[in-house]
Amino acid sequence: MTPRYAVYYAPDPQGDLWDLACAWLGRDPHRKVDCVRPATPALADLDLDALTASPRGYGFHATLKAPFELAEGVRERDVLDFAEGFAGRRSAFEASISPQALGRFLAFRLNEPCPAMDALAEACVRDFDPFRAPLSEPDIARRRKAGLTPAQDARMLEWGYPYIFDDFRFHMTLTSGIADDAVRARVLETLLQLFAYVTGPHRFDSVAIYRQADRDAPFEVMSRFSFASARARA
Repeated sequence: MTPRYAVYYAPDPQGDLWDLACAWLGRDPHRKVDCVRPATPALADLDLDALTASPRGYGFHATLKAPFELAEGVRERDVLDFAEGFAGRRSAFEASISPQALGRFLAFRLNEPCPAMDALAEACVRDFDPFRAPLSEPDIARRRKAGLTPAQDARMLEWGYPYIFDDFRFHMTLTSGIADDAVRARVLETLLQLFAYVTGPHRFDSVAIYRQADRDAPFEVMSRFSFASARARA
């Protein structure tokens, strides 16, 4: 069994957004427990366990550095120590978020462009890359099934993930892909109501390291590291 690690943004595990999102997905990767989903009568005819299966396995998050196996000679502790120092050199920022469509998926997305988020994502891709083992041939083949552009393919080979830099789109996923447009619209309407009181300005003040014990296991939060400005406020 070879574990994988990822650098994610994860909201404050003591906050309302985290609690509500984990309840919707049915699992809290920080506390490592299953959650009771809030009542959603308008979706009573849908299989919500199936509809949230993929994001439930990954845990509520936004990808900053996609899952990777450790490079030869790299220890788990090395990644955690680096993440702590990385966070200590960064400043918190605020941006507005809300549930939106992202292709066939539904996710929390930014309501307007946010250069600070783009800069954070790029820094994570570049700075954590020395800890990453090269992609395996099966992983490369799996990624290519998505129909990558030449630029995306080149970035995948160099950095381990295709949707970075100009193709980065911040998102905290709430559903698996929903092919039916009408069903997707109905679920989005419910999510807008469910998350109404945590929609809007959001303070981004940390990064988190998630760990997956093996490819069949769920991702869990190992540690969450506050940015320097957030530490100063504590």
